[in-house]
Amino acid sequence: MAGAGVVALGWGVQARPSARLDAVFASGAHLTGLLAGYGVLVMLVLMARVPAVEHGVGADRLARWHARGGRHVLGLVAAHGLLALCGYAVHTGTDLVEAVDSLLRYPWIAAACLGALLFGIVGVTSAAAVRGRIRHETWRRLHLLSHLAVAAGFVHQLAGPDLSGGVLTAWLWSMAHATVAVVLVWYRLVVPLRRALRHDLRVAEVVEESPDTVSVLMRGTELAELRAEPGQFFRWRFLQRGLRSTALPFSLSAPVHDDTLRITVKVLGDHTRRVRRLRPGTRVLATGPFGALTAHRRTRPKVLLLAGGVGITPLRALFETLPGGPGDLTLLYRASNAGSLVLREELETIARRRQAALYYLLGRSDDAYDPLAPRALQALVPDLAAHDVYLCGPPAMAQAATASLIRAGVPAGRIHSEDFQHA
Repeated sequence: MAGAGVVALGWGVQARPSARLDAVFASGAHLTGLLAGYGVLVMLVLMARVPAVEHGVGADRLARWHARGGRHVLGLVAAHGLLALCGYAVHTGTDLVEAVDSLLRYPWIAAACLGALLFGIVGVTSAAAVRGRIRHETWRRLHLLSHLAVAAGFVHQLAGPDLSGGVLTAWLWSMAHATVAVVLVWYRLVVPLRRALRHDLRVAEVVEESPDTVSVLMRGTELAELRAEPGQFFRWRFLQRGLRSTALPFSLSAPVHDDTLRITVKVLGDHTRRVRRLRPGTRVLATGPFGALTAHRRTRPKVLLLAGGVGITPLRALFETLPGGPGDLTLLYRASNAGSLVLREELETIARRRQAALYYLLGRSDDAYDPLAPRALQALVPDLAAHDVYLCGPPAMAQAATASLIRAGVPAGRIHSEDFQHA
């Protein structure tokens, strides 16, 4: 918001007030265009995978900000185009069709239209109704069109009167774009490749935990340098056919130990089925660690870990490592039936060793009895309101559990969660 204010201030300094209709349209077009250009840079930085930002804010929250901000940017792009078109039509005394034909003869206007079209494609395919009907990999490839849209928009912006009229303004705008480009290339390309060469991470073993869940063990060198904390996740790119083009976000399901990393994956779609067939020796590119679901969020001596389904993976690592004495840790594991429990033996071993409480909340989500209801939670954890709560599970379960915890007296600020669907 501060940056947008600076952009608006820069526009205001150059603006020449006029009551003429074409000037009013032009002024609105200039302001919305500059704000759209600045907003695009913010959207790119949010998804640049800067570890300090993702760790401090949380990847799921950044993704939600990106989605919400993207809608605002698309609105600004549309407003800019419409205002500019109307202003030109009024100024030249032509209708809108003739104005479009005339404007497209200018190369920088054609570049702007190309950028707007690409942004439109990205926006439409990101809408919930459309995204659910296309493959994730197709969506990701289409989303990359936004980079071409930014480049086309940059060409248009430099030719506009707000930037072309001042050397300093044009230089600052160019440096902002160059800085964002460097950040993107560094964290999304250079850092993963450099780590791959340094740590030589490879698949060591694929272990079947249940009929639909597997754990992937990976070994490398000097993995302590990654500084990965329990509760965090990486984006994994397995260099095997069918997986090398996709970075999959999975949490560590165990602390880093003896240069070994482990993730536990539920087989849900094409990519996770291929994970099940990974061959030992397959090279792995790991970007991260990311996520803020770590011990740093803790504010109380007592902690409740509340997991649903495969959301047990980051909480299993925290269950083993969070500091605490007997009775300080409680783990509630929600699953439809006993066969759906993952890493059960490990959890029970940790609970015995640490003298921690472990409860399995079994049953279908549509059963009459709700084990996540406020009274049910208070019966299992009588001093529930005095706990920090770490929560990870499917979105519907996480939302219901959050509402129940708040009704049971847990302040919202002490409920720590991340929705990995947005990661």
